[in-house]
Amino acid sequence: MSIQFCYQSSIVIKNITKVKQLLQTLAITEGFYIDSLTIVFTSDEFLYEMNVQYLKHDYYTDIITFDLSERINKRINGELYISIDRAKENAKEHKVAVQDELRRLMIHGLLHLCGYHDKHDSEKQVMTNKEDFYLNML
Repeated sequence: MSIQFCYQSSIVIKNITKVKQLLQTLAITEGFYIDSLTIVFTSDEFLYEMNVQYLKHDYYTDIITFDLSERINKRINGELYISIDRAKENAKEHKVAVQDELRRLMIHGLLHLCGYHDKHDSEKQVMTNKEDFYLNML
């Protein structure tokens, strides 16, 4: 199992060992195993450009998830790109710590890699409940 954190900003994830354990526990609980997961913390502008280039979405977002898995034996290989700018804004709006919002975004992205979606209200509710469940594990 390999979980790597890459920083294109000054922010650093605290309690990294616990966060990695949480992500691994999430994957196992959902019936998956993490082969390789890279989490990149970047700027709004960088993520916006990726959103336009790769997803053809002309808007800012807090996270983009790339599933690189071949879906063999439920092994996860993926990349999460998280906007530090959006995370800070979300944290302020929801009155939570930035570190908590970053953890929520990592959980959210990994849930996508486990096959969860959030296009419809019912799917969003399932995702939110799962996010809360795994956040409470910390």
